Amino acid sequence: MEGACRGAGRGELREVEASCRDGRYREPMLFTHRGLSGPAMLQVSSHWQPGDEIVIDLLPGEDAFAALCAARDATPKRRLSTWLGERLPKRLAQALVEWHGDDGVLAECGNARLQAWGEALNRWRLKPAGTEGWRTAEVTLGGVDTRAISSRDFSVAGLPQLRFIGEVLDVTGELGGHNFQWAWASGVACGQSL
Repeated sequence: MEGACRGAGRGELREVEASCRDGRYREPMLFTHRGLSGPAMLQVSSHWQPGDEIVIDLLPGEDAFAALCAARDATPKRRLSTWLGERLPKRLAQALVEWHGDDGVLAECGNARLQAWGEALNRWRLKPAGTEGWRTAEVTLGGVDTRAISSRDFSVAGLPQLRFIGEVLDVTGELGGHNFQWAWASGVACGQSL
């Protein structure tokens, strides 16, 4: 999604590639006053467990190290913050420069320094402290094991009068309406069997 960036800083959507375990999503990410959110974070959260690392590519599809080296050759007097500000929202670029304590002129940056920036931009590694919990959850995992449920009428094996549907079952889909569709379709199937 080209041009997914809106505004600057908090409340802005920026397309990234976020990965954790076997999940990898190229979606917008949102910087909020409480942390990271948006479709990329919601999608990858279904793979995350406490203690896991999430890797975020802030410039998906661009090799940041190669681009920085090319910029150093083409415009050696340009500052890192200027280069970053051309690719990222200005407030994010400024925050990264402050966080790394580095806003040098490209001509003064050696390969090791540019490689470190490339790593930080293409493989930003973080360990979330946690989630906001059930209060704001949009993606949940777990529930009643589907192996104990009839796929025809959603009754529990051995207890045909007890039925489970929707999100109470251990079924999780990606964002985009899959979970809603599952909830409605399982409710209809259960209701029609009664």
